[in-house]
Amino acid sequence: MTVAQFEQLEDVEAERVIRWRFDELARAGFDASDALVLATHLEIDLHAAASLVTSGCPHGTALRILL
Repeated sequence: MTVAQFEQLEDVEAERVIRWRFDELARAGFDASDALVLATHLEIDLHAAASLVTSGCPHGTALRILL
């Protein structure tokens, strides 16, 4: 989903998207605060974020790469 597509969603659906992104990032190993930050940055690819941490990249380094 692009940022432009996200901006066209109703509030309830937009919240579901952010919640889903948050859950996926938390499952990948990010702590809650980092997962929330990344979930709200829609330009960040979830697969890339998860791949970084599952490949052994420290969370702080992954955040610097992604943001």
